[in-house]
Amino acid sequence: MSWVPKILLLEDEIDLAETLKELLEESDFDVDMVHTGNDAVDASYETKYDLYIFDINVPDMSGLEILESLRGADDATPAIFISALVDMNSIAKAFEIGADDYLKKPFFPEELLIRVKAKFTHISQDIEFDALRYVVAKKELYKDEKLVPLGEVQECLCDIFMHNIGNVLDKSILMECLHHPSDAALRVAINKFKQLSGLEIKNIRGVGYMLEKR
Repeated sequence: MSWVPKILLLEDEIDLAETLKELLEESDFDVDMVHTGNDAVDASYETKYDLYIFDINVPDMSGLEILESLRGADDATPAIFISALVDMNSIAKAFEIGADDYLKKPFFPEELLIRVKAKFTHISQDIEFDALRYVVAKKELYKDEKLVPLGEVQECLCDIFMHNIGNVLDKSILMECLHHPSDAALRVAINKFKQLSGLEIKNIRGVGYMLEKR
């Protein structure tokens, strides 16, 4: 199963929102559609998205306020604004708070689709191994399509092992993932990763470790 980018679309013009949602879904994007600022905030807390598409003038709170609060909460999800506001202050504010793109209304829906696709054109392929799927671009590991919670060290180890299936990895390479490198700390970190992922990682005595091919 390949990765399907998940998009949160905030647009209070119902007809436009439904048109954009249909167009994006026809291009194999997974789209959640909301019409108010509060609903967008709730959705962003409940679900991890790969892209935000926000109108600015919407009920409850503006798209600018939403993105600013998300950025303040360390949410770096790419964001595209679609808005009838064409004054330079609004556009400047959008990019100042962390927008990636700004599309002025009215626009052809296909133009938005082009810009959305451009956000994902350079994303690497997923790596699939047994019941696991590693999303390279996001450094996320899924087991039976459920996200595996990885800490910073396990995330680093996962990235190295998944890119080197069947290769013996020198301990020195894996040590770079640790805050306080030592043989004991590496064993603990790898055992933790094995527990989380269910992977069988072989200790090649005196050399390093290997995630064996099936």
